[in-house]
Amino acid sequence: MYRFLLKLFKSKKPKEDQDPMKNFLIVGLGNIGEKYEETRHNIGFKILDHFAKKEAFSFETQKLGAIATFKLKGRTLILLKPSTYMNLSGKAVTYWLTKEKVPLENLLVITDDLNLPFGSLRLKTKGSDGGHNGLKDIQDKLNTTKYNRFRFGISDAFSKGRQVDYVLGEWGETEKEQLPERLEKSVELIKSFALAGVNNTMNSFNGK
Repeated sequence: MYRFLLKLFKSKKPKEDQDPMKNFLIVGLGNIGEKYEETRHNIGFKILDHFAKKEAFSFETQKLGAIATFKLKGRTLILLKPSTYMNLSGKAVTYWLTKEKVPLENLLVITDDLNLPFGSLRLKTKGSDGGHNGLKDIQDKLNTTKYNRFRFGISDAFSKGRQVDYVLGEWGETEKEQLPERLEKSVELIKSFALAGVNNTMNSFNGK
């Protein structure tokens, strides 16, 4: 009887490993390299870096990106900053979705959005790539437009023909002053996504 119980105990896996629905992949989009760190296009990286600083965890360089794991009330958040550069983000997303056995509905992609006022937050469960190369590649690799994306507004305050310079430009002084509060709100949104679900989070955070 003792040997049977010992064998049974050893065969059991932690509860969270038995339930993939408790695993979440949170992907912040951006470009690697020091020259991109403070650019608008790198808001996905910036939000995840703020999360790491706030909760005192760190990222490790692994295949196709920098990875960190954060436990939140029985959920496991796998945080990913792809190292593939923006235009090839889908390769890293699909790899880590598969490796960590994360259901597609538990994927959250964080990206910048020119069509939203600066600092505006919007969570959506599907949609087009909106001309965003990172989202376009993710859409192509997943073969679907139905995945959760968290859009952070960077506004469209640029003159004609200057879109690329604006997106790859650094934050203005006013934006820098307002960013800390917006980053805090963004981390709250991510936690809510994992704990309260996408619909409740949309109701609580969209447009806030």
